[in-house]
Amino acid sequence: MKVGIVGLGYVGVPLAVAFAEAGHDVLGVDTDPRRSAAIGRGESYVEDVPSERLAAVTDRFSAGTSYDALAEANAVLIAVPTPLSENREPDLGPLVASGRSLARVLRKGQLVVLESTTYPGTTRERLVPLLEESGLAAGADFNVAFSPERVDPGRTDHTLRNTPKVVGGLTPACLERARALYAEICDEVVAVTTPEAAELSKLLENIFRSVNIALVNELAILCDRMGIDIWEVVDAAATKPYGFMRFDPGPGMGGHCLPVDPFYLSWRAREFDMTAQFIEHAGEVNQTMPYYCVEKISRSLNDHAKPVRGSRVAILGVSYKAGVGDMRESPALKIMELLLERGAELVYHDDHVPDLPDLGLSSEPLESVLDGADCAVIVTAHPGLDTAAVVAGAPLVVDFRGVTRGLEAPNLVRL
Repeated sequence: MKVGIVGLGYVGVPLAVAFAEAGHDVLGVDTDPRRSAAIGRGESYVEDVPSERLAAVTDRFSAGTSYDALAEANAVLIAVPTPLSENREPDLGPLVASGRSLARVLRKGQLVVLESTTYPGTTRERLVPLLEESGLAAGADFNVAFSPERVDPGRTDHTLRNTPKVVGGLTPACLERARALYAEICDEVVAVTTPEAAELSKLLENIFRSVNIALVNELAILCDRMGIDIWEVVDAAATKPYGFMRFDPGPGMGGHCLPVDPFYLSWRAREFDMTAQFIEHAGEVNQTMPYYCVEKISRSLNDHAKPVRGSRVAILGVSYKAGVGDMRESPALKIMELLLERGAELVYHDDHVPDLPDLGLSSEPLESVLDGADCAVIVTAHPGLDTAAVVAGAPLVVDFRGVTRGLEAPNLVRL
């Protein structure tokens, strides 16, 4: 079988490698020629796919910028970005462009599956009409389905193989085609009746996390005012064996999904004369956390007779998540931006992120950033961070991840 992949990013590359490892020929397409060149050399730019694994399948995985090769594919998977606009509304530009380009080479009997996270109705109302510009009829001449990606960067316990794959088809025949396709690389395929159900299932997964993170973040702010340790509260609540799922507070949400996906549904809800107040409030709470964190840093410096302006602040961890170098929507960037606006002198340490070109900064060794720092801020606690050394090496430490629990020191402040 020949499988086409449109969009060779953190979703497309793992899919391509999985199908190639299963013995299928993969035809990749991406607008960035540097990506196809790297794939041709067997050099992975996706953290979850080591170069050794990619190089092992380059004989079955070819990549380029032209859609022409996709005419040979039995199935084409679309995994392009679906970001938000500056007004935090869905930006389907990459999806529309890929749909129109694919329509030029679409042929009878092909299966097209959208993997990009989006609002309910996108597959049927936006993608299908684009594909039908080919003159072919969806559900009759070619099959269409939606199957949301469930990638969690950096995780090794839940992979593409052992994470259940949700699939919704335009017709029963479309669903069966898609189910058979993913059965090649996934141990379990979960079929739902429509693309809309599959689209909404992905949003529900991430909105569930967003809302619960917002809840515990709001409680963290309240606990700060009440003089209660939020980490002690969460630890105690988490001992309940039923009816409670642990979520930890933090400096804000980052990554490719959580800061974006809830706004897709709240935008769609307005088209049905409904305001998704719960979802929107959660998004607002999480978006304000970097501002709260900067206020916490400012108050902590003030308690140590230091103004923010002129203080050397060491940021420890700038990626959005521990163990990865992904900077998408990282709250560290907003925190650093706000500190710079207040006149702080910034340095940072992150073994996963060597440079921040937009800020003109490069990662420095831990010892270097702590030397002469007025305050060290733990924004993202990567594995191996020596928290005892941080507390011992800085006159003031502000911990937004709770990784210093168990340590007590007069220079230590926690969220």
